Amino acid sequence: MKRKIIEIDEKLCNGCGNCIPNCPEGAIRMIDGKARLVSDLFCDGLGACLGECPQGAITMTEREAAPYDERLVMERIAAQGANTVRAHLHHLRSHGEQELHRIAVEYLREKGIPVPEEAAEETLGRGCPGTLAKALTPRKPAAAVPPEETPSALWQWPVQLRLLNPEAPYFDGADLLVSADCVPCAMGGFHRELLDGKILVIFCPKLDEDTEEYVSKLAEIFRRHDIRSVTVARMTVPCCGGTVAIVEKALESAGRRIPLDVRIIDLNGEPVREARRTPGQP
Repeated sequence: MKRKIIEIDEKLCNGCGNCIPNCPEGAIRMIDGKARLVSDLFCDGLGACLGECPQGAITMTEREAAPYDERLVMERIAAQGANTVRAHLHHLRSHGEQELHRIAVEYLREKGIPVPEEAAEETLGRGCPGTLAKALTPRKPAAAVPPEETPSALWQWPVQLRLLNPEAPYFDGADLLVSADCVPCAMGGFHRELLDGKILVIFCPKLDEDTEEYVSKLAEIFRRHDIRSVTVARMTVPCCGGTVAIVEKALESAGRRIPLDVRIIDLNGEPVREARRTPGQP
């Protein structure tokens, strides 16, 4: 089938790794000092990684791709060396692609290519980090606090990006919080630590179908209003990386350079990383 897919120019790539956390499906890995697409299968063609490359080494192309023919994928992967083979097999295992993993190992054995030891030992079916079922143990039970002592910090309604009106006056001079919709569920102090004093925009970069509509609506908000700052809150799972990419694409489309804070939250609701940057700067 012919479809859109990313292409990485190895000569231009300087190995900075900026694209890695912004590949929603984890299809790009840093191998031997270069960013590499380890599997066509998991590149969704949305290009969340495009704006992260300061060298312009990543482009979108339309070509014949065989996303479900693992033997064709392995033919290309095997030619890139042992480290790329190992990364690809791990990629299949982490997404629970047991049958594709079996075909890949079978291909290696047929061609007399060594099979990484961990490929046979590691348990399959772990699933994509974003959909992996996992029981969490809260650090302590939620305290029974009177409602008046835990006020909501929400300033406006609605909050879902699809429902927001770009002309709404509450965007004037606002500090914007753009959050993946799982963050408030995971983070107990969401209202106090992130939302207080900000206008909220929520969406899901993984499940929502038309992310271009989101880019367009956010760009319209940025164009129409004097937004003072933008904070993006996303979960640590790879599929949530699209949240940042959508915001940065919208800022670029609107021609705005607004201070941008990125907060990454783990599954226990704890912040694991923060980054402050201005779009257009590495």
